[in-house]
Amino acid sequence: MARLTRAQQQERTRAAVLAAARAEFAERGYADAKVDRIAERAELTRGAVYSNFPSKRALYLAVLIESVEHAGKAEASSSPGPGEAVGAFARAWLERLPLAGDTPAGGSLQLRSLAGVFDDEPGRTALAQVTRLEALLLALALESRTPYRTRRVRLAELVLTLLNGAGHLADTAPGFGDPFDVARACQHLADLDLADTWGPPHLPYVTPARPVQDAWEPPAELPDQITGRLVGFDADGVIAVLGTSRLEAAEEAVRAARPGDRITVAVVTSDPAEIGRLVRLRISDLTGCLRRVFAPDAWPGLRLVLDDRAAVASAVGVQDAGDATEAAVRVHAGTVSARASGRGAAHAAATAGDPTATCSSEAGR
Repeated sequence: MARLTRAQQQERTRAAVLAAARAEFAERGYADAKVDRIAERAELTRGAVYSNFPSKRALYLAVLIESVEHAGKAEASSSPGPGEAVGAFARAWLERLPLAGDTPAGGSLQLRSLAGVFDDEPGRTALAQVTRLEALLLALALESRTPYRTRRVRLAELVLTLLNGAGHLADTAPGFGDPFDVARACQHLADLDLADTWGPPHLPYVTPARPVQDAWEPPAELPDQITGRLVGFDADGVIAVLGTSRLEAAEEAVRAARPGDRITVAVVTSDPAEIGRLVRLRISDLTGCLRRVFAPDAWPGLRLVLDDRAAVASAVGVQDAGDATEAAVRVHAGTVSARASGRGAAHAAATAGDPTATCSSEAGR
């Protein structure tokens, strides 16, 4: 038998740790799981576990990510209207609810529950911000099926509120409520007139983008979290680098963009092992549901990449990228033509050099 390479041995060790961790979390739940027992299950040392995953929380998130990314990659061939789309999205989301015979710990793992996992301030902030990003992505898909592409972010927020509430009850009061009723309720939400509009940044307090003519050295391709495909950064458009405490600013780039602009959001964090994995889990989970409901022509036009190694941030000129980062550039003809940083950076870069730029809720759509 051929001897394993170092990379192959590392991959085998990692797979053994994940399998052991999955069994431990399914049996005991996150709170009562122990890294020492995971090491014993994997027939490895505690140090071998920590050499692959720096904490129990990072390991738990890795287990959840693996379950999401190994699920089916089905894609819809056509897109329904808004009401039917909301109902179909809800049904896809609700498939995670535990079954009647599941144990409490196994049910929480099936549900991909994060109860008690992020009790610190950075974790709570990241959860709040990634939920806003989820709402934007769902809304953009719904807007593609709506006449005049009316903003549907408030509808998406209501749907996610109802679904996450159902998930919380499934975790704390198993069997309460009927998921089919929840899906029907979500579908009827699409008929509500929420008078949804986008309020742009208060422009007097947004520093205008700085015109430049810097050479642009695009970083290597990264996976787009929405399509799952590798994407490059050499085309004209706007690149916004957002920390995990500023993800809500993604909408500023989308709404303020010029027609035809390619909008890319690169998510950065100072804690890729935990906060970075949290974002990857939640976005992979949501986009998996979106792809089952909406055909590719209705997917959000926004490109979303996880910049774990800060390659995009470095290329944009951001030093020491972290969770509070907010910077953006406009790329044109192989050069960076405008730079912006701080609150409103995405909006400033998207409208740079455009005297006809508007702040309407349909800008860039």
